[in-house]
Amino acid sequence: MEKRSGVFLVKTDWWYIERLVWLIAGTDVVLSSILTAVHSPNWAFSILFVGVCSITVALTGFCIVGNALYFLGVRPLVPDKRTYDKGKWNGLYFMENNEWFLERYIYVFVGVNLSISSILARFVSPYWLYFTGFVGTATILFAFTGFCIMANFLYRLGLEPRMCRNI
Repeated sequence: MEKRSGVFLVKTDWWYIERLVWLIAGTDVVLSSILTAVHSPNWAFSILFVGVCSITVALTGFCIVGNALYFLGVRPLVPDKRTYDKGKWNGLYFMENNEWFLERYIYVFVGVNLSISSILARFVSPYWLYFTGFVGTATILFAFTGFCIMANFLYRLGLEPRMCRNI
């Protein structure tokens, strides 16, 4: 891996499945963080669900929300051959997962951190909700602006992106 310079941004010129999933997941995490703090600590399990789904997407390429969007006609940016092969769109959406690239590492990192912090927020201290709220807000901003601090850090370390435009 070679170190890079510049700014990493994902494509924001159209709304593709992965980008809409970030928006939906980020919104769920922010709202669940608020509901955990003011209504019931059990809302932390919604954050845990998002974390587990993020890890599942990274490892298998399968995304529940992504498939719902796919059935509604939204197209993916990085489909796997199980989704798009030889010019033909198939029945289910899978994100490309034939090799590890920058965005897949982010899915794992976010999933693990959300899972751990949601359990800590539920059973140890509600102050962990500041972290989940931050991650949710950052995910929403990532969906709209294409900028992610962690993605830029990994990009500069030399990880290869799939959804990138460079500045």
